[in-house]
Amino acid sequence: VAAVMGLRGLPYRWGGDVMVGLDPAASEFYRRGKYRLDCEGLSLTADQLIARYRRWAVKYPLSTLEDGLAQDDWDGWSRLTAELGPRLTLVGDDLFATNAARLKRGIERQVANAVLIKPNQVGTLTETVATMRLARQHGYRLAVSHRSGETTDPFIVDLAVAGQADYLKAGAFARGERVAKWNRLLAIAAELEA
Repeated sequence: VAAVMGLRGLPYRWGGDVMVGLDPAASEFYRRGKYRLDCEGLSLTADQLIARYRRWAVKYPLSTLEDGLAQDDWDGWSRLTAELGPRLTLVGDDLFATNAARLKRGIERQVANAVLIKPNQVGTLTETVATMRLARQHGYRLAVSHRSGETTDPFIVDLAVAGQADYLKAGAFARGERVAKWNRLLAIAAELEA
């Protein structure tokens, strides 16, 4: 795998420096209480899907799982968190929707251990910061993220740094709106080192 990823000869270790993160967006294939994997002709319960994730976590250097179950499968998320929460960063994106009320429900149900933060998902910076504070107060990791249809405005980088986020999800160095965010992060790093 390292050779395929272009890591041959570089000082990166698969499973150490290079890890795998998955974002199955499970709400997209959740129908009437089952997870439909049409490409495999399968219809799985939450427990069966959790078992699949557990096998993958053993076989591969999996570190993060975002939206591993559907956004309203609270019971499944509780089991997923109990099973894999000590081992993986379980990120709620659709689950929490940068919404403090949904995050509060997740905290009460001991669901996930990280929250994806998207300011334009919830609507206001005030609501965004309230969700970030609530997450921090309860030991959840923060991942500030871009969204589809982004512009070159790099504000989320400043928000991530100011909010002491654990992660920044800004995409690959492929398009202007993504590169702008990485450039802003480099500029902030240079300012802090000066």
